[in-house]
Amino acid sequence: MKRILTFLFLMLSISLCISQNTPKPNYDLAARFSPNQIEKMVFSTSVNPHWLKNSDRFWYMYETSKGKSWYLVDPGKNQKSLLFDNVQIAADMSRLTGDPFDAQHLSIQKLKFKENEEIVQWEVKSKLVEVDEDSEDDKEEDDMENEKDKKSKKKKPKKVAKVWHFEYNLNSKKLTLVDDYPKAPKRIEWASISPDSSYVLFSRNHNLYWMDKENFLKAQKDEKDTTIVETQWTTDGEKDYGFGGSGRGMDNVEEKKKKDDRKGIRVVWSPSGKKFATTRSDYRKVEDLWVLDNTAQPRPRLESYKYPMAGDKEVGKDEMFVFDFESKERKEIKLDTFKDQTISILRAPSKKTDTDEERRWSTWLAPDDSKLYFSRTSRDMKKVDFGYADIETGEVTVIIEERLNTYIDTRTPALIDGGKELIHWSERDGWAHLYLYDSNGNVKNQITSGPFHVQGIESIDHKNRVVFFEANGRELGEDPYYTHLYKVNFDGSGLKLLNPGNHSYQSEVNDRNTYFVTNYSRVNTVPASALFAADGRKVMDLETADLDRLMETGYQFPEPYQVKADDGVTDLYGVMYKPFDFDSTLHYPLIEYVYPGPQTEAVNKTWSSRMNRLDRLAQMGFVVVTIGNRGGHPVRSKWYHTYGYGNLRDYGLADKKYAAEQLADRHDFIDIDKVGIFGHSGGGFMSTAALLVYPDFFDVAVSSSGNHENNIYNRWWSEKHHGIKEMVSDSGEVTFKYAIDKNPDIAKNLKGKLLITTGDIDNNVHPAATIRLAQALIKANKRFDYFVFPGQRHGYGDMTEYFFWLKADYFAEHLLGKSESDTDIKYMNNERARKK
Repeated sequence: MKRILTFLFLMLSISLCISQNTPKPNYDLAARFSPNQIEKMVFSTSVNPHWLKNSDRFWYMYETSKGKSWYLVDPGKNQKSLLFDNVQIAADMSRLTGDPFDAQHLSIQKLKFKENEEIVQWEVKSKLVEVDEDSEDDKEEDDMENEKDKKSKKKKPKKVAKVWHFEYNLNSKKLTLVDDYPKAPKRIEWASISPDSSYVLFSRNHNLYWMDKENFLKAQKDEKDTTIVETQWTTDGEKDYGFGGSGRGMDNVEEKKKKDDRKGIRVVWSPSGKKFATTRSDYRKVEDLWVLDNTAQPRPRLESYKYPMAGDKEVGKDEMFVFDFESKERKEIKLDTFKDQTISILRAPSKKTDTDEERRWSTWLAPDDSKLYFSRTSRDMKKVDFGYADIETGEVTVIIEERLNTYIDTRTPALIDGGKELIHWSERDGWAHLYLYDSNGNVKNQITSGPFHVQGIESIDHKNRVVFFEANGRELGEDPYYTHLYKVNFDGSGLKLLNPGNHSYQSEVNDRNTYFVTNYSRVNTVPASALFAADGRKVMDLETADLDRLMETGYQFPEPYQVKADDGVTDLYGVMYKPFDFDSTLHYPLIEYVYPGPQTEAVNKTWSSRMNRLDRLAQMGFVVVTIGNRGGHPVRSKWYHTYGYGNLRDYGLADKKYAAEQLADRHDFIDIDKVGIFGHSGGGFMSTAALLVYPDFFDVAVSSSGNHENNIYNRWWSEKHHGIKEMVSDSGEVTFKYAIDKNPDIAKNLKGKLLITTGDIDNNVHPAATIRLAQALIKANKRFDYFVFPGQRHGYGDMTEYFFWLKADYFAEHLLGKSESDTDIKYMNNERARKK
């Protein structure tokens, strides 16, 4: 008996010791770093340059805890100065308007330079209200109605904030109130305005229409004006086979109500603006999908939409048309080559100096109106053609053919000397690189080469035959995901790194190719910005983010780390997030935040104020980590990127497990017997798969909006990254075969705790994916938790904060042994002003 008591006492002591070494859930610390709180502590973290048209100068706005400041930078003079003195401007605006303005709280909007670049314009909203002019017009029309109608309507003119318009002279430092400033025309979503503003395109009843400028001005005042003259251009459009007018995201009641309304059409303009191109997709045979909005008033509403799923027989067909406004001619460009192919109109790069323009037009890639460049991609995405169509004859010329045994990623080629040469991006040698082609599709030379990834072209200096590009993984000793800017000659010589340093850089080269602004950081450094000359010479530092208030709260940077993949060879890179009250004597449960890729990985490389999923969850009492996996991010080799091809469910799981084991070997504070995992969308799919494939390792998962059955997800993502087999019969008929492992197939393996969630009107990853998993778990006699966010799409919208606490509670309960159970979530209530 004495031995039994001694044994029980020993076991109780061990249990108490373990309990004391497990952190207690710290709800207060997690609440301190909510998105609402972060907004009060972190302001600007990057410089967004607004390049001027007539010089190398640019302006930008930067905000700190002291307020907003506007700067003008003249690189040639190595000069950065305040665009204006906030104190003086606040005083001048107050004096000119009678409204009170304060230097720390200037709410300047729509700032831009006039053509001479000596006058700056902006607007500020007043505390005064005035009658909206469009509303007043409606009121005048009402006066023409009979008394009975007027009494029944009792329309009140709409009141809006008065807007003050100012002009500031940079030379004289004088501010002027512009009383007769022309009112900005009302923006209308359905209007595609021609570059010369002489006519407007739109869609009605699935067909293309146009109206001239005079009638569009009427529509801007009153869209229901019966005197508006509009002209129908096409007559063969119909539902699911129309020109524009997509109603995606509209429930059936709203769609019926707006059936005859004007709707938008996406077009790409020719360089002269006299022609335009568009694509039309035939979705008539594509099957419908539905979501039910249970929160709609007064009755729940059904939303129907076309949704081609992976492996479907009918997935739609693309067509391309070119329209000539002057002749009203319409011409179809025949591009049929691959069954179920996808067509893209290639667009010319936009000018950086057009950033502040009220309207910007998408222009097709070509030196003039005679050609239109395109790409077409086979359904299995193993074949891509780049070419151009002769607009006059309709003849199609293929310049470049890309062929791989896995999917092909693409970038828009750059035209050199009007198309006499092209710079083409390709992964044909296992890495993403640039190639110089002649106009006949012959490779003149490979511009870049080696074991690194060219992310894309940033700018081209045509005169000096130099290309500026961003790339990853070239600098030894750095995280290969870090981005740098380089330049190289067209012939491949003179490759030069332009912004050296152990950070990840995001850069913007000006249109003149003389200077660039770069924003840089790591996850464990304060974001900063600098100005460089095009030769890589640093001109000046611009800004360093103000994180002082954040640091006062106890914030600490996360820690980058490196481990091996499950093959013991491949290097993987991750980030560790610890509680800010970290105690190395405690044993913390480990939680992995995951997204499988293959188009990205859930691993931050630069510092971000978006802490909701990582830093903030760690404050509950966890060590939260992210880690890449083979088959993840595309900025490494093509082998790495396509590692999961044909195995989309399981390919990244072994790496996630082995990474956690290595971290536990390194750090005594990690409790490897308590491992959680969570993710959203593809991460929701992956986190559940981890719990089912390794049920004796992963203990708890929170899986939100997961595509648990990729056979009912959209075909582009699933077929691309998993693969679909093209079958050609003896008669030449082409069909496709798709098969994939699904989470419900192994629901019987569940041992740990699982919370699955979805939005009930998610029209991206349909709720059926989560519901089918729930069905499989029920059939397997498993206990699990299931939560639906009513009236929410894929991202949970205004219920995101609620979801954070739902997830935090779940991990706290099952990994820390305790969670709060009060009905009220007081941390949310504390941030809400109760005015009623």
